[in-house]
Amino acid sequence: MAAVAAEVAMRTLQGIAVSPGVAIGEALIVDNEGFRIPRRFVMRDAVDDELQRLNVAIEAVADQISRNRDTVTAQLGNQCGAIFSAHLQMLRDPSLLSDIEGLIRTKHYSPEYAVSQTLRRFAKVFQGLDNVYLAERAHDIVDIERSLLGKLLGERREEFSHLTSPVVILAHNLTPTETASLDRNLVLGFVTEIGGAGGHTAIVAKGLEIPAVVGMGRFLTDLSGGELVIVDGNHGQVILQPDEETIASYRHQVEEHHSLVAQLGQLRELPAETTDGTRITLLANIEFPREAESCLERGADGIGLYRTEFLYLGAKTEPTEADHYDAYAEVIRQMQGRPVVIRTLDLGADKLGQLPQDEQNPFLGLRSIRLSLRNLPLFRVQLRAILRASILGPVRIMFPLISTLADLRQAKMVLADAFEDLDEAGVAFDHDVEVGMMVEVPAAVTMLDKFLKEVDFISIGTNDLIQYALAVDRGNSQVADRYQASDPAILRLLDQSLTAARSAGVPASVCGQMSGEPRFTMLLLGLGLHTLSVPPSAIPEIKRICRSISIPKCEDVARRAMAMESAREIDTYLREELRRVAPEFGMN
Repeated sequence: MAAVAAEVAMRTLQGIAVSPGVAIGEALIVDNEGFRIPRRFVMRDAVDDELQRLNVAIEAVADQISRNRDTVTAQLGNQCGAIFSAHLQMLRDPSLLSDIEGLIRTKHYSPEYAVSQTLRRFAKVFQGLDNVYLAERAHDIVDIERSLLGKLLGERREEFSHLTSPVVILAHNLTPTETASLDRNLVLGFVTEIGGAGGHTAIVAKGLEIPAVVGMGRFLTDLSGGELVIVDGNHGQVILQPDEETIASYRHQVEEHHSLVAQLGQLRELPAETTDGTRITLLANIEFPREAESCLERGADGIGLYRTEFLYLGAKTEPTEADHYDAYAEVIRQMQGRPVVIRTLDLGADKLGQLPQDEQNPFLGLRSIRLSLRNLPLFRVQLRAILRASILGPVRIMFPLISTLADLRQAKMVLADAFEDLDEAGVAFDHDVEVGMMVEVPAAVTMLDKFLKEVDFISIGTNDLIQYALAVDRGNSQVADRYQASDPAILRLLDQSLTAARSAGVPASVCGQMSGEPRFTMLLLGLGLHTLSVPPSAIPEIKRICRSISIPKCEDVARRAMAMESAREIDTYLREELRRVAPEFGMN
């Protein structure tokens, strides 16, 4: 009976995976009721003293934010640290402070009440915006409110940095400041009821490599602290009150993963070469300059996708050409002659940045290359910086979300203008820099024979390609089961793209999430792909598979998969083939 009761009690909830990995531990439930404000009004003759108390609290919070900024910058780089610089600017915003002081002076509100009323009003304005990125800024405002109330009231939420035993944090929300303070040795993972993949909390969690799932919806009310919880940051699942079988299964996965990481580390200096002698190029996808070091540690052949959005996210002003150049130069120098593919700005939809947009469907709106072509000064600044950095090592420029020949040609014209700008200024750069495009829109696949005549290389971005081809929002947990990389339609689009590139003699790679998942490696190689761009952490796994298979075997796998009619059938088959070649990856 006990076993039956445990089975009934176990619940598996689906959220949004924002930081990979598995965490198993006791739940620490963070009180989400906020601070209790003891009084609403102050006496008229106490106003000056209360204003002084407010100023002391503001300075204390400013000092705390500055320390967080410096710590995060040291660990994750300037782009991530800029999140807290934005907090500092918000805290010192004159209009915000004027509103708080006005309530204290004119209505005799206590500083605590004035802070809470003012900041919550600001937060509601941001929450009501259609702009996804700006709506996320409401969490930053709540972060500042809690910090100020903590100083004013002498109370704080749980000091996560002072934990004494390992826990999994379950919270309504974690602010970026709280996330940055997490001790990676004691915080095994965290789950929040709200939040999205593009929020600052998600950015910090991924940088710290703490397994995390957000956007769960309400689930905290049925839980008690100390209960065992499993956080599956790979699939966005949270298992409450897991039964013994589930616990044992996940613990076995964690143990095997640790053992496997140590074993795969021995492959660092070896090439990704198949058993029949075919050399596979393994490139890395990065978001921050500091990740270049991790790429080298894991034996990457270069950078296949350097995302540049974090120069904008968290910043109140547009980055200068010098800001761009410094970020690119740092990575190019660290890669020591290995190629670096820099993707131009891909702001929009889940990464909107500070550029305001009022769109009903931002995934189909003004994003990515469309946004760059609408803001030519911004675009030219980035292109000039990339060109200037090109003399430091082999650099390639890649345009995202190209859907028409007109877009590609206009982007190349802006690049030509950047060439002219630098030539006139006498600035050195590589005039033979290679130019490529992302293939992530079905229209681009259909017209690829035309595009291939005008680019030096292509990179297939499977994340967006799957989303657009299957009409599934990849950030929506309600339809997560429909987002299938193994869908037969997706395989046909990949095959069509790779066949066209091969016929035209144009190098092709895949840089989406699909390329970093071991079960797809044989399929992709069998379709003729010889260059993969994957997250740094996936390089050892993919290399291990490449060194265990032959191209003829991969071609047979691809032929069989292409003949199947459903994603489930294909996925099952690919997992079975993976288990035969590399049993240790059978659950991936």
